[in-house]
Amino acid sequence: MNPKLLQQVYDPDGFRRQGHELIDLLANHLESSLKGSGDKVINYSGPEEEMKFWGGFFKTGSGSDFFQEVLRHTTHVHHPRYIGHQVCAPAPQAALCGLVSSILNNGMAVYEMGMAPTAMERQVTDLLAHKIGFGEGARGILTSGGTLANLTALLSARKAVLEEDVWLEGHGNRLAVMVSEEAHYCIDRAARIMGLGSDGIIKVPVKADFSIDTSLLSQAYEEARSKGLHVFALVGSAPSTATGVYDDLDTLAAFCKEKGLWFHVDAAHGGAAIFSEKYRGTVRGIDRADSVVIDGHKMMLMSTITTALLFRDGSHSHTTFSQEAEYLLQHSEEEDWFNLAKRTFECTKTMMSLQWYLLWKTYGDELFDANVTTLYDLGKTLADWIKADPHLELATAPHSNIVCFRFVDPGLSSGKLDQVNREIRQELLEEGMFYIVQTRIKGVQYLRCTIMNPFTTEEHLGMLLALVREKGSRKITA
Repeated sequence: MNPKLLQQVYDPDGFRRQGHELIDLLANHLESSLKGSGDKVINYSGPEEEMKFWGGFFKTGSGSDFFQEVLRHTTHVHHPRYIGHQVCAPAPQAALCGLVSSILNNGMAVYEMGMAPTAMERQVTDLLAHKIGFGEGARGILTSGGTLANLTALLSARKAVLEEDVWLEGHGNRLAVMVSEEAHYCIDRAARIMGLGSDGIIKVPVKADFSIDTSLLSQAYEEARSKGLHVFALVGSAPSTATGVYDDLDTLAAFCKEKGLWFHVDAAHGGAAIFSEKYRGTVRGIDRADSVVIDGHKMMLMSTITTALLFRDGSHSHTTFSQEAEYLLQHSEEEDWFNLAKRTFECTKTMMSLQWYLLWKTYGDELFDANVTTLYDLGKTLADWIKADPHLELATAPHSNIVCFRFVDPGLSSGKLDQVNREIRQELLEEGMFYIVQTRIKGVQYLRCTIMNPFTTEEHLGMLLALVREKGSRKITA
């Protein structure tokens, strides 16, 4: 055993030197990416090739090269030609908060293990609830991602709506939730984790624009009841992940009120529209929800992974997980908002409130308005260009910055067009000049763009469409 090893690991001077070097490296990376001066968004390699590289690096690579190699082998979300998945180009200030959280490592289960971030969490969730339009009795929590937040919301719904205490006694009834067939897969997953099974996930068909068909709600509800299912919640998408289309939240809220259902809004991606003067109408009715999920790491410029779960009736935010843990949780008749292990699925969690608090304090609502409005405007521009191009086909008119389209040719069958579009996307991935993804909607293959970087311009979007046209045309003449 080397008794000096721990002293070496924790040496403040070494940390200071490495930290300065790393910040310089990342600042140069940020500058290069934002300007688009780097040739590629991604230096793609296959899984086996990547495994081989990192296996070799572990054996023979130099630790001083580690961070540089990480940059070379990862996707550059700050590059304006990154138009792929729904993670933002985080603000540098948010990343610095992550560093502080990592070194302080306050687990936040109980108040004394996270005094500052716990108070900040209450501040930002209260502000978010107010921005949504909830009253003074609203409360919220931050948690690690939309999947966990949506699961927590449905657990809260079950506890609030059902007469029996499922947490303590289990349940014998057949339960169900209603969702759009285009809802994010995590809703389906949450329902299955809760033991609802396939029958307990009532998927309501969508209209031609891919929003939930509200005219079919009553029929779906009655059919579920006729099968002996107790429907306790309905989930609205704001927007759906695949298409970026918002459900009619106002109509969904009215239906839930009529039937006595919990109304949950999965606004992980598009909930930040509450900050946009131009696009706030997309979430009309969100203030009538019982619970709302909004991701900070999608449209609010924060580092992964942080999600707000807001409850219109704040009592539901601290009664879902009623449990004894005397070494950790002391019984309290009061709200006890500051002991977060009582209120979240997590016991240990990162100090994620720091980045919400600091970004909001530094730049105010205007920052989030500017980001959402800029990106949604670009989505509409891209869609307009696609509609005007005879070689391209739009899946649906977007409500947001998510745009699905494909290359088309009248002489090709549907199956052949699917293959061509898959090949176009694979070529783009391997070339690395752009990063976009793909999806299947109603069995049809589409290219899918999510414009997440406010430094993406109309010129970049035009370059992308030109590449898609060129690649598609070449393939059908080959």
